[in-house]
Amino acid sequence: MPFEHRITYRLYFAAVLAVALMQCGSLLAVEQPSKPFLDKNSFYLSSAGFKVHFANDAGGKKAMHALPPHRFVIHNLDGGEVRYLYAEPHHCVCIFIGTKDAYQSYRSILSQPLPQVDDVAADYKTQAGALLAGDPVEISGHPPYAAEYFRNYY
Repeated sequence: MPFEHRITYRLYFAAVLAVALMQCGSLLAVEQPSKPFLDKNSFYLSSAGFKVHFANDAGGKKAMHALPPHRFVIHNLDGGEVRYLYAEPHHCVCIFIGTKDAYQSYRSILSQPLPQVDDVAADYKTQAGALLAGDPVEISGHPPYAAEYFRNYY
Protein backbone atom coordinates (compact mmCIF):
# COMPACT_ATOMS: atom_id res chain seq x y z
CA MET A 1 0.00 0.00 0.00
CA PRO A 2 1.44 3.38 -0.96
CA PHE A 3 2.52 5.74 1.78
CA GLU A 4 -0.15 8.37 0.88
CA HIS A 5 -2.97 5.83 1.32
CA ARG A 6 -1.71 4.82 4.77
CA ILE A 7 -1.75 8.46 5.89
CA THR A 8 -5.25 8.93 4.45
CA TYR A 9 -6.54 5.86 6.31
CA ARG A 10 -4.91 7.00 9.54
CA LEU A 11 -6.44 10.46 9.22
CA TYR A 12 -9.83 8.93 8.44
CA PHE A 13 -9.56 6.60 11.45
CA ALA A 14 -8.49 9.49 13.70
CA ALA A 15 -11.44 11.60 12.50
CA VAL A 16 -13.94 8.78 13.11
CA LEU A 17 -12.45 8.16 16.54
CA ALA A 18 -12.64 11.88 17.43
CA VAL A 19 -16.31 12.08 16.39
CA ALA A 20 -17.12 8.94 18.40
CA LEU A 21 -15.39 10.31 21.49
CA MET A 22 -17.24 13.63 21.20
CA GLN A 23 -20.57 11.83 20.99
CA CYS A 24 -19.75 9.66 24.01
CA GLY A 25 -18.64 12.73 25.94
CA SER A 26 -21.93 14.47 25.22
CA LEU A 27 -23.82 11.45 26.54
CA LEU A 28 -21.82 11.51 29.75
CA ALA A 29 -22.25 15.24 30.31
CA VAL A 30 -25.10 15.76 32.77
CA GLU A 31 -26.87 19.08 32.75
CA GLN A 32 -26.88 20.70 36.17
CA PRO A 33 -30.24 21.99 37.40
CA SER A 34 -30.59 25.78 37.43
CA LYS A 35 -30.23 27.82 40.63
CA PRO A 36 -33.93 28.84 40.68
CA PHE A 37 -34.87 25.16 40.38
CA LEU A 38 -32.52 24.19 43.22
CA ASP A 39 -33.82 27.01 45.46
CA LYS A 40 -37.42 26.02 44.92
CA ASN A 41 -36.74 22.29 45.14
CA SER A 42 -34.97 22.72 48.50
CA PHE A 43 -37.97 24.69 49.74
CA TYR A 44 -40.39 21.99 48.56
CA LEU A 45 -38.35 19.20 50.14
CA SER A 46 -38.23 21.03 53.47
CA SER A 47 -41.93 21.87 53.27
CA ALA A 48 -42.76 18.23 52.62
CA GLY A 49 -41.05 17.16 55.83
CA PHE A 50 -37.54 16.24 54.70
CA LYS A 51 -34.83 17.02 57.26
CA VAL A 52 -31.73 18.80 56.01
CA HIS A 53 -28.34 17.40 56.98
CA PHE A 54 -25.46 19.64 55.91
CA ALA A 55 -22.32 17.85 54.77
CA ASN A 56 -19.98 20.15 56.64
CA ASP A 57 -17.44 17.60 57.80
CA ALA A 58 -15.31 14.97 56.03
CA GLY A 59 -17.68 12.09 56.89
CA GLY A 60 -20.72 14.01 55.70
CA LYS A 61 -19.07 14.96 52.42
CA LYS A 62 -17.95 11.38 51.83
CA ALA A 63 -21.49 10.13 52.47
CA MET A 64 -23.03 12.82 50.27
CA HIS A 65 -20.71 11.99 47.36
CA ALA A 66 -21.56 8.28 47.75
CA LEU A 67 -25.13 9.16 46.68
CA PRO A 68 -26.17 10.10 43.14
CA PRO A 69 -26.76 13.89 42.97
CA HIS A 70 -30.31 15.19 42.49
CA ARG A 71 -31.85 11.74 42.71
CA PHE A 72 -33.86 10.00 45.39
CA VAL A 73 -32.33 6.92 47.00
CA ILE A 74 -34.42 4.53 49.11
CA HIS A 75 -32.83 3.06 52.22
CA ASN A 76 -34.75 0.16 53.78
CA LEU A 77 -34.26 0.01 57.53
CA ASP A 78 -34.79 -2.88 59.88
CA GLY A 79 -38.43 -3.30 60.83
CA GLY A 80 -39.74 -2.34 57.41
CA GLU A 81 -39.17 1.41 57.74
CA VAL A 82 -37.99 3.32 54.68
CA ARG A 83 -35.97 6.52 54.36
CA TYR A 84 -35.55 8.60 51.24
CA LEU A 85 -32.20 10.32 50.73
CA TYR A 86 -31.68 13.17 48.26
CA ALA A 87 -28.15 14.52 47.79
CA GLU A 88 -27.72 18.17 46.85
CA PRO A 89 -23.94 18.58 46.42
CA HIS A 90 -23.93 21.85 44.44
CA HIS A 91 -26.51 24.12 46.02
CA CYS A 92 -26.68 23.60 49.78
CA VAL A 93 -24.03 20.84 50.07
CA CYS A 94 -26.50 18.78 52.02
CA ILE A 95 -28.66 15.67 52.04
CA PHE A 96 -32.40 15.75 52.54
CA ILE A 97 -33.63 12.79 54.60
CA GLY A 98 -37.32 11.90 54.72
CA THR A 99 -39.89 9.22 55.37
CA LYS A 100 -42.24 7.69 52.83
CA ASP A 101 -44.91 10.20 53.94
CA ALA A 102 -42.50 13.09 53.30
CA TYR A 103 -41.74 11.69 49.84
CA GLN A 104 -45.46 11.37 49.04
CA SER A 105 -46.03 14.91 50.31
CA TYR A 106 -43.19 16.17 48.10
CA ARG A 107 -44.70 14.48 45.05
CA SER A 108 -48.06 16.01 45.94
CA ILE A 109 -46.52 19.48 46.18
CA LEU A 110 -44.91 19.04 42.77
CA SER A 111 -48.13 17.85 41.18
CA GLN A 112 -49.95 20.98 42.42
CA PRO A 113 -47.27 23.63 42.90
CA LEU A 114 -47.72 26.53 45.26
CA PRO A 115 -48.77 29.85 43.68
CA GLN A 116 -45.84 31.29 41.76
CA VAL A 117 -44.38 34.75 41.80
CA ASP A 118 -43.62 36.35 38.47
CA ASP A 119 -39.84 35.93 38.58
CA VAL A 120 -39.71 32.11 38.90
CA ALA A 121 -37.76 30.37 36.13
CA ALA A 122 -39.93 28.74 33.49
CA ASP A 123 -37.71 25.66 33.43
CA TYR A 124 -38.70 24.54 36.94
CA LYS A 125 -41.56 22.30 35.80
CA THR A 126 -39.37 20.70 33.14
CA GLN A 127 -36.57 20.02 35.59
CA ALA A 128 -38.98 18.77 38.28
CA GLY A 129 -40.54 16.42 35.74
CA ALA A 130 -37.11 15.08 34.86
CA LEU A 131 -36.37 14.55 38.55
CA LEU A 132 -39.56 12.55 39.05
CA ALA A 133 -39.27 10.62 35.77
CA GLY A 134 -36.98 8.04 37.34
CA ASP A 135 -37.93 5.90 40.29
CA PRO A 136 -35.85 6.24 43.45
CA VAL A 137 -32.83 3.97 43.66
CA GLU A 138 -33.05 1.31 46.35
CA ILE A 139 -30.14 0.39 48.59
CA SER A 140 -30.14 -3.37 49.03
CA GLY A 141 -27.79 -5.89 50.55
CA HIS A 142 -24.90 -4.26 52.30
CA PRO A 143 -25.71 -0.54 52.43
CA PRO A 144 -22.99 1.79 51.14
CA TYR A 145 -21.16 4.17 53.41
CA ALA A 146 -23.81 6.87 52.97
CA ALA A 147 -26.60 4.71 54.37
CA GLU A 148 -24.54 3.76 57.41
CA TYR A 149 -23.53 7.37 58.01
CA PHE A 150 -27.08 8.72 57.82
CA ARG A 151 -28.59 5.97 59.95
CA ASN A 152 -27.70 8.18 62.94
CA TYR A 153 -29.92 10.95 61.59
CA TYR A 154 -33.05 8.87 60.94
